[in-house]
Amino acid sequence: MTTETHPYDALLIVGFGGPEKPEDVMPFLENVTRGRAIPRERLLEVAEHYQHFGGVSPINQQVRDLIAHLEPELRRTGISLPLYWGNRNWTPLLTDTLRDMTRKKVRRGLAVVLAAYGSYSSCRQYLENIEAARQAAGPDAPRIDKVRLFYNHPGFVAANAEHLREALATQTGPDPIHVVFTAHSIPRVMADGCAYAGQLEETCRLVASQAGIPREHWTLAYQSRSGRPTDPWLEPDILDHLRALHAGGVRSTVIQPLGFLSDHVEVLYDLDEEARSLCDQLGLRMQRAKTAGCHPRFVGMLRDLIQERIAAPNLADSCAPDCCPPPQRSRP
Repeated sequence: MTTETHPYDALLIVGFGGPEKPEDVMPFLENVTRGRAIPRERLLEVAEHYQHFGGVSPINQQVRDLIAHLEPELRRTGISLPLYWGNRNWTPLLTDTLRDMTRKKVRRGLAVVLAAYGSYSSCRQYLENIEAARQAAGPDAPRIDKVRLFYNHPGFVAANAEHLREALATQTGPDPIHVVFTAHSIPRVMADGCAYAGQLEETCRLVASQAGIPREHWTLAYQSRSGRPTDPWLEPDILDHLRALHAGGVRSTVIQPLGFLSDHVEVLYDLDEEARSLCDQLGLRMQRAKTAGCHPRFVGMLRDLIQERIAAPNLADSCAPDCCPPPQRSRP
């Protein structure tokens, strides 16, 4: 495939972003939660999670690593487009990236948003972020298309299934292993307007099936809730769920954060610290499976999605124009 046969002249990786030094933590969290009426004490609590890791989120480095794996894979298949990177919440910010693309005369770019599932915060909001960045870049800003969601893509499923099998292999002993898949919880009012929960269930089913896990030996739980205590969010919470599993006789578990693409702070703190501490207290044996990260099947999936859209640049995204609406938030 040659780049001359299609209208794209750049690729754009779109990420969430994260602080890379301690003094960035609170400004970053304020960016993330702007307009959501999150109590100050909750922000300070989450900030401590980042400070626990030196005030540095690994997510930006993980994106750099992913790009380093993706670029040669693209070149190997004849795609030599320049690759840009912009984040929603922290440097490199999308607005700065779109301005740079505009200065370099990019006319039409293809965006790969690093989010597998559809919800307002993981789909529609990114489209709004891209459009806002285009408006800030001025009338010559490039048109940006987006590759489709990939929660059920065979490459995404295969990467996670392999990591799950690796984690299961470390759990020895006579006790049956119960697999708990986790994802970021979202407000119930947001979940009611999108397919997020159903897509997660489908990914869990596909990964469990490929890893040979019977339906009665896996469940889906949620983590990393960050909203007001009065607002209902998707449940069960991972810690409550682990307590219930233990009370029901489970003695060995593997937790896989299927809702996340890399091992960043919400995985490292909420699972490797909090969940593991609880499991130790309960006497529940726990192993945490890795996220997709830079697994070759995941990198190959990104290549496939890019090739798919290059071959059909006018292909409509699977997102309907009115999908994943912003939640109507109640007043505090």
